[in-house]
Amino acid sequence: MGYARKNLICLDDTPYYHVISRCVRRAWLCGFDEYTQRDYSHRKGWVLERLERLTSVFAIDACAYAVMSNHYHLVLHVDRHRPQGWSDQEVVDRWSRLFRMPLAVQRWRQGEASEAEIEAAKQFVSRWRARLIDISWFMRCMNEYLARRANAEDECTGRFWQGRFNSQALLDEAGLLTAMAYVDLNPVRAGMVATPEEAEFTSIYARIKAIHATTKTKNIKTRRLKLLPFRDQAKPNAPALPLRFRDYLELLDWSGRRVRQDKPGAIDPRAPPILERLGIDADVWGLAMRVRGNVFGRAMGRLDKLRLHARALGQARIRGLTQARQLFPA
Repeated sequence: MGYARKNLICLDDTPYYHVISRCVRRAWLCGFDEYTQRDYSHRKGWVLERLERLTSVFAIDACAYAVMSNHYHLVLHVDRHRPQGWSDQEVVDRWSRLFRMPLAVQRWRQGEASEAEIEAAKQFVSRWRARLIDISWFMRCMNEYLARRANAEDECTGRFWQGRFNSQALLDEAGLLTAMAYVDLNPVRAGMVATPEEAEFTSIYARIKAIHATTKTKNIKTRRLKLLPFRDQAKPNAPALPLRFRDYLELLDWSGRRVRQDKPGAIDPRAPPILERLGIDADVWGLAMRVRGNVFGRAMGRLDKLRLHARALGQARIRGLTQARQLFPA
């Protein structure tokens, strides 16, 4: 059974969401297509270029991303309070970077609007202010742009994406950490690279390159895209991920090794301390990081958070209760 987006995204429960968009049938977003012998690798730059633009317009931050051959993952953070500090003029300036302005708004900006046009302009601004924290509008601006550009290059028309996008609420720190690691390890699980830092079109690659501040980065767009910083990297009182970057790097490295050469049933004594602090089962975590390991449904988090989230959305049941009980037993 499908659910409306308004019943999947609840900012009262969490500002963090994992979203996925996948191409329809044999359409290729990026990479080399063995069937047609065409290389679409250059399109990965399109994704990062568009993501950089949208995060500079919306009050939505990118926490993690991975651009794959026929799909991409994003972990997004919605800052619902940020637009309240924007003036009406700033809201219009931001929206005008993506869309044409109605005549009433144009005349209002020029100081030539009538009373009726001023009222209409205020209604537009109010609507746009709400849309600037709307993940559905963010993804619409992302996917429509990519589909049009890809179809133009392929000289074809028709659907490019399977659907709008899949959304997963990340209800707590454990759920956020799991989703981010799952996204950053996508190329490792797919056998495209041996280690996470080799996967160029992922957020972990961008974060590591930003730390090294090297001028040898092949993809300039990776350096431009501003990711939501970790707690120990952010300025005081600035929005930040509730994690330390060193902990995340250590966990990602350990997880990547287990994904590539896992020993079922073995308890690894080298498991990073962050797993213990968050009460995450190390062995179940290793399974969750493997291909099709993310078996949660519309939300991810501890058992109590999943139940509260389902209740807030008016749903009797929610997928992932068994997985939450196993992965986050504490």
